[in-house]
Amino acid sequence: MNHNQTAVLFPGSFDPFTLGHASLVERALKLFPQVVVAVGYNEHKQGWIPVEERVRALEEFYADNRRVTIVSYTGLTVDLAQQLGIHCILRGVRSTKDYEYELDIADINHRLSGIETIVLFADPNLASLSSSVVRELAHMGRDITDWLPGNINYRLNTINEQQRANT
Repeated sequence: MNHNQTAVLFPGSFDPFTLGHASLVERALKLFPQVVVAVGYNEHKQGWIPVEERVRALEEFYADNRRVTIVSYTGLTVDLAQQLGIHCILRGVRSTKDYEYELDIADINHRLSGIETIVLFADPNLASLSSSVVRELAHMGRDITDWLPGNINYRLNTINEQQRANT
């Protein structure tokens, strides 16, 4: 899979994939002919939803959109971008705190690989939304369907119910 300069890489844990993430993908599709959503796996972090389930749900969600590809990966994002022949990383920013963090990561990524980072600011209506907030709401028994796109809701709610039953 060599996307070269026609694609942008949108990496994240997406644990879970929220309406904010979906908004960024849709907006990126206005700028790039192809978006590769890269679900990262960090062995040092305990995920809420297994990576395989996140990938499967995203593949189903974007099944009708040939311009969106879903992959999973471990390691450095720039290494994945280079493997795929992608020269640009997409990041979303909700606040100045996010901006400062992303600025540092973009600088390191550029120094390591020459890969550029494109930053899109969050839709103001979604700026307070994060995966960690959605996870916390779910753990407190709240309905999270208003924060998640389409078919992803059912799968995540099912996982949450299973996790509560196991505790």
